[in-house]
Amino acid sequence: MAAKRIIPYFESSDLEATRQFYVGVLGLEEGTFGGGYVGFGSGPAQVVFGPPDAERILPDMGVDLGSREAVDAAHAEAVKAGRDVIYGPVDEPWGVHRFFGRDPQDVVISVLAHD
Repeated sequence: MAAKRIIPYFESSDLEATRQFYVGVLGLEEGTFGGGYVGFGSGPAQVVFGPPDAERILPDMGVDLGSREAVDAAHAEAVKAGRDVIYGPVDEPWGVHRFFGRDPQDVVISVLAHD
């Protein structure tokens, strides 16, 4: 399976200051995501910020696999490999199918696809 894009996630204690930096200073485009997240970038090159406490566990990055089937296949492989799946798979109200899992370095990854 091929990733459509890989997106780092960070928590922002001040989304307006974050917005001013990434849009005003770096000139990136702003995009909105569900769950209170805000992203900056262009096309598949993006960085995403969530407000404090946006998630029980804030993922370190997202890997967009491009389809629900690919997410479900990755979930099955993660379970088969004995990886720690800590959330999902779930259909989020903002149109994302995803699960969170830990890689061997304990990095929390949101494996996702947009509906």
